[in-house]
Amino acid sequence: MADNDFIVSKTDLKGRITYANRIFMQMAQYPEAELLNVQHNIIRHPDMPRGVFRFLWDTIKQNQEFFGFVKNMAANGDYYWVFANVTPDYGSDGQVKGYYSVRRKPSAAAIQAVTPLYREMLAIEKRSSAKEGPDKSIAYLKQFLADNNTSYQDLAFNLYKS
Repeated sequence: MADNDFIVSKTDLKGRITYANRIFMQMAQYPEAELLNVQHNIIRHPDMPRGVFRFLWDTIKQNQEFFGFVKNMAANGDYYWVFANVTPDYGSDGQVKGYYSVRRKPSAAAIQAVTPLYREMLAIEKRSSAKEGPDKSIAYLKQFLADNNTSYQDLAFNLYKS
């Protein structure tokens, strides 16, 4: 991903892709026809803790923006990291009709900083049941944030700026 590239996508309320820009298609290595109306998690990398996505959904369902780091998987199995901003997409009636996401290239330092956190969250999930895993990894994330006297958004912004 080039420094000035922006990956853009839109989803409906259930996370099905309704729009994908060309850079998204190039990075994910999927043609448009294989992305539209498909769950956005088609590009979810198995190294990503489910708790991060639960945290993302909890945030955007409260009509708040989410900023964070995500490791995605391309159709051929390659991966790429992004700094993601996900925000509610409002219709003309003022109701949320879906979600809009813009992703940028993160710094190597940010990826190095977030990788151990995500690795531990994923390990917690693997030691737990499928139902309890995401909640336990979110609890770990929240404790990590409290121990570091920060919020997830502040952590993400500070790492992105590094």
